[in-house]
Amino acid sequence: MVTRGTTNPNRLRRVDSWIADCAGPVLRDAEDPLVVDLGYGATPVTAVELRARLARVRADVRVVGLEIDQERVAAAAPSADPPGLTFARGGFELAGLRPVVVRALNVLRQYDEAEVARAWATMTGALAPDGLVVEGTCDELGRLAAWVCLDRSGPRSLTLAARLSTLDTPATLAERLPKALIHHNVPGEPVHDLLRALDDAWRNAAPYAAFGARQRWLRAVAEVKAAGWPVLDRPARWRLGEVTVAWAAVTKFS
Repeated sequence: MVTRGTTNPNRLRRVDSWIADCAGPVLRDAEDPLVVDLGYGATPVTAVELRARLARVRADVRVVGLEIDQERVAAAAPSADPPGLTFARGGFELAGLRPVVVRALNVLRQYDEAEVARAWATMTGALAPDGLVVEGTCDELGRLAAWVCLDRSGPRSLTLAARLSTLDTPATLAERLPKALIHHNVPGEPVHDLLRALDDAWRNAAPYAAFGARQRWLRAVAEVKAAGWPVLDRPARWRLGEVTVAWAAVTKFS
């Protein structure tokens, strides 16, 4: 399905930072450092940025931007820089490529939830061994984002990310949950419980706001982790306005 295609420079900087750090070991160890940017949109700017950011991890990284719309592929051609950055037509089957990393942001958001599992299986089935898919959504300016990390066995984790200087409450992240979760943010569902726990911890950490939003977020995430939520990342990532939890903790339907 052709996406709306809206994008902006730096819209995906948060997820790119996470990929460079958390998928960095996979990329560095890969025999073929191939990365797919699936559904890059009406302009190739985020694919160009992804290549530049991952080149700091592996200088010979190859990024292939895939779009189902041939007109977008043609429009992106002037931005190509082979072999490091190329564009081609393709969808969830990844055009027959075997990448070590796939970034698919703001693609599944317009699909029905029932189609998510098949799309995930198609993408992960095309991965190179030890490869990863990062799938999720963000707002137009990249201030709020959420993504799932999957390997060939299925989803592994959920990451929530925000620009802390503009964050009013963690509850606002609900509107950016991935398609697999967004309709499950209701009482009785684990992802709703997580967001409520973050919201409660954010309120409890209000006195730390005097030291800045970052310190308040650090305190809130530490409280959530102490309460038993399986937080997978470390404070260095929390400082960027992130928290990553195990997928099993936020879903009943894994």
